[in-house]
Amino acid sequence: MNWNDVLNYSKNNPAPDRQVKKSDAEWKQQLTPEQYRVTRHHGTEVPFSGEYCEAHSPGVYACVCCGTELFDSTLKFDSGTGWPSFTEPVKDNVIRYIKDSSYGMVRIEVLCNVCEAHLGHVFPDGPAPSGLRFCINSASLKKVDRSAVTT
Repeated sequence: MNWNDVLNYSKNNPAPDRQVKKSDAEWKQQLTPEQYRVTRHHGTEVPFSGEYCEAHSPGVYACVCCGTELFDSTLKFDSGTGWPSFTEPVKDNVIRYIKDSSYGMVRIEVLCNVCEAHLGHVFPDGPAPSGLRFCINSASLKKVDRSAVTT
């Protein structure tokens, strides 16, 4: 996966394996106020404040809303930005890519492709080989230990 793939997906996203739909009231009941603000209202947590910003233990990061596995810890890196950063998702179809022209800039917003939870943004300034930096809010993630992951 590379930046051209991201741009192409922002025009024609891959189909998810499944979809999760809930009412606003159901999301409010399930999530903490911060998780709800970030995932359901496209919020951003304060830099360097998130639970997973400095986390380095093995595991998989899943969507806090629907449990879809999104990112593997082996692809996490310290970007110095204040948010957990990854070079690519575990599968191409777990992320939805949306062109975002807010705040006077053009960037690509990333959502969970299963439940449409806001995760963060992806940028073309990451390390090789993908050159991507998925800049993700900790509030949109939950960590799954490697020993708990079944294959």
